[in-house]
Amino acid sequence: MKRLLLLGGGHAQLSVLANLAEQPLAGWDVQLVTSYRRLLYSGMLPGWIAGHYPLQAFALPLDALAKRAGVSFRETAGTALDLARNEVICADGAREHFDVLSIDTGPEPGIAELPGAAEYALPLRPIKRFVAAWPAIAKRARTRNDRFDIVIVGAGAGGVEIAFAIRWRSIVEGWSSVRITLVGREALPLENMPVGVQQRTRRLLQERSIEWLGLREAQQIREDTVEFSQGTAIRFDACVVVTGADAAQWPAASGLATDERGFIRVSSTLQSVSHPHIFAAGDAASLPDPRPKSGVYAVRAGPVLARNLRAICEQHALRSWTPQRRALYLLSTGDRHAIAIWGQFHLSGRWVWRWKDWIDRRFAQRYGATALQPPDGEGKLP
Repeated sequence: MKRLLLLGGGHAQLSVLANLAEQPLAGWDVQLVTSYRRLLYSGMLPGWIAGHYPLQAFALPLDALAKRAGVSFRETAGTALDLARNEVICADGAREHFDVLSIDTGPEPGIAELPGAAEYALPLRPIKRFVAAWPAIAKRARTRNDRFDIVIVGAGAGGVEIAFAIRWRSIVEGWSSVRITLVGREALPLENMPVGVQQRTRRLLQERSIEWLGLREAQQIREDTVEFSQGTAIRFDACVVVTGADAAQWPAASGLATDERGFIRVSSTLQSVSHPHIFAAGDAASLPDPRPKSGVYAVRAGPVLARNLRAICEQHALRSWTPQRRALYLLSTGDRHAIAIWGQFHLSGRWVWRWKDWIDRRFAQRYGATALQPPDGEGKLP
C-alpha cells in the first residue's frame, strides 16, 4: 500500500485532515508525524495572554483529528529527508517511508542573528514553548512589589498585539509595578502597514502607558539587558522576542530546492520545484509570488493543499493557486478592541474585536477546540 505522509501539524495541514475525515483516500495509508499533539492557534494567543480565553479554547487536538480522519499519528519531529529512499528521518530515530509527502512544519524562531535571545529571552516561537513559559513570568509580574520591566523586541503585528495584551492583563489583575517597553527598528510600529495605522497604534501605545522605542535594532541580549546598534542599552526583568521567522536548516540540507532564506520553494500547485511528489505549505513554503509569513495565508493554502494531495494520489490533474494580494488583518489591542486593516483602509472599535472573536472561535471549534460561551461584559475576564 502506498503512503501519504503528513509532516508537521500546521494550519494548512488541518484542512488535509478535515478532507480525509470526509472522504478517506482509498488504497493509501496516511500518517501524521508531528512533534506536538495540540496545535495552538496563533490568532487567539494574544487573547489568552490578555485573559480573554483559557488555553483549551485555542488548543486544537491533532491526535483526535488524525484519529477521526483514519490517519495514524506519530509524536516526533522530522529532522531530515533521505530523498534517495523517500524517507523522513525522525528525532526518535525512526525512518518513515513515503510515496507522497506534505510538509507543514512551521518556521524556526527568528533569533539566529540575535546573540543571547535563546538564553536570556523568551521567543514567541515556537508557541508551545512560549505558552509553557509565560505563566511563570506573569506570576513574577503579579507578585513583584517594586518595578518589573517587560521588554518586547519586535514591533510587527505579533509584538504589538502582545504588548497590548500584557498591558490589559496588568490592568485587570493589578500588576501595578509592571512597565512595558516595545522596541522596533523603524520610526513607527507595524512596519509595512499603512501610515495611518502606524500613527494610530503609536497613539494607543502612549495612551496605554506602553513606552515606544523606535529606530532601535537589537544587537545582543544579555542576562538582564538588551543592547542596540545605536542608543543606550535597556534593562529588563523579562524579555519577549517577536522578530519574525527563520527557515529550518534540514530542508536545504536534505537537497530540497529552497529560496535564499532556506524556505522550501514550491510551484503554484504547492509542489516542490525540485521534487514534485513533495508538497509544502504554510510558513515552511516559499511561494512563487511571495507573501508574508502569516497565518492568514497558511489557512487559505489548506484547501488547496488538501485538494492537490488527493489529486496526485488519485492521479488527477492538480490545480494552481494564486493567493490573494490583500489579506484582512485584525489586530487586537488588549481590551476587547481591535483594528481591521484591508490594504490602505482601516477601521477600529469593539465591534471589530467581536468580529475577530467570532472568526477565531469558529475556526478553533471547527478543529476540535473546546466551545465556550461568547465573552460577556466589557473589560471583564471570562
